[in-house]
Amino acid sequence: MSEQLRRRILDELERLVLIDPHTHIDPQAAASTTLADIMGYHYYTELAHSAGLPREQIEEAGLDPKEKVGRLVEMLGDLDNTIQVSWLVEMCREFFGFEEERITPDNWESLYDSAGHKMAQPDWEQQVLRQSKLEKVFLTNDFDDPLEGFDTSFYIPCLRTDELVFHLTKPEVRRRLENSSRIHVRNAATLREAIAQRFSHFVSRGAKACAISLPPNFEPHDVDATAANSTISAAFSAQWLTSDQATILSRFVFWTLAELCADHHLPFDLMIGVNRSVYRSGVYQGMDLFDKRVSLLQYKELFNSFPQVTFPVSVLAQTSNQELVSYSWIFPNVVTNGHWWYSNVPGSIEADTRSRLEAVPQTKQIGYYSDMYKLEFALPKFRMYRRVLAKVLAGAFVEDRGWSETRAIDLGKQVLRGNVERIFGVS
Repeated sequence: MSEQLRRRILDELERLVLIDPHTHIDPQAAASTTLADIMGYHYYTELAHSAGLPREQIEEAGLDPKEKVGRLVEMLGDLDNTIQVSWLVEMCREFFGFEEERITPDNWESLYDSAGHKMAQPDWEQQVLRQSKLEKVFLTNDFDDPLEGFDTSFYIPCLRTDELVFHLTKPEVRRRLENSSRIHVRNAATLREAIAQRFSHFVSRGAKACAISLPPNFEPHDVDATAANSTISAAFSAQWLTSDQATILSRFVFWTLAELCADHHLPFDLMIGVNRSVYRSGVYQGMDLFDKRVSLLQYKELFNSFPQVTFPVSVLAQTSNQELVSYSWIFPNVVTNGHWWYSNVPGSIEADTRSRLEAVPQTKQIGYYSDMYKLEFALPKFRMYRRVLAKVLAGAFVEDRGWSETRAIDLGKQVLRGNVERIFGVS
């Protein structure tokens, strides 16, 4: 492959201003204040723990931020090969003027201090956004979020529904739903009314999507309201539910969410296959893994029943990508969405991107989202994806298929931004 060709395509993709369609940003504290905010990201804590740093030293109560960074830096030599450390070094070079090849026990303190000085500037958030070429950022909002105190035209609300589907058996979740909706839930009709109120609240404040993370064993089905009434009544009366009743409740709520997405013309982001707490002794957010026993066949009833709802689907494992490609190939309402979690490394991204670009209609692919918790991560993460995308476009399309550079670049821009605008209704 011509390095000059790949570089020219990458340069054009780098000029594109982006919309990030999935993050965990807190709009009240979007940017970092110390290097500990960056290195506290679960990628670094879980890798450091995996390499031998005890969890107790990472999560020690009252640990000073600088001390925490120092402990994590001691492990970077073991992690130096990982793409996550390359994000960190690239971030520090771009934002903090770091000029050395590696972050080491000998140089990290000066980096920590210079980063802290830069982050203390009053316009730091805007600096990061400009340098990262970010125009809009999607959020992940709890169902009872008031969505106040931030610009919802820039930080786009997204209704996250995991708690509604899987945790209504918890008294606190039920209280939060009734308090936020101001509806006393007694049966299927009032539960639907409460959830519908939450949708109206979100849509009125500019929400552009509903989203959920789903375990490998979940299989959505329509549950008749009459059949669900006794289970819902029992749950909201604080009665203990059997596992079968809990499944009925989850399925009823999930199907209700899909119906409301249809009513409000919202895409329903499905992030499928995470198996929670596999490593019970792991650090915070470092316990969950994928399970390749998951199949999109479990969602056939959903996809068939809601042709009017767009389902951007993320899968955790590269082993699931071929199935996602085939479903997006066949179902008009299934869209490939980003490279999630354990698939978010260049080797997996390259294989997955090529198979998607070669098999799925170009209008049905959302190339990438950052999944970030702090704004500084958008730059290295999107840059990683754009490098891979440029490589695939140069090799598989320009050289192998004889496309012009312009045509290949246009395809790259479509999956990076154009489809995000159209699918989520933002510009």
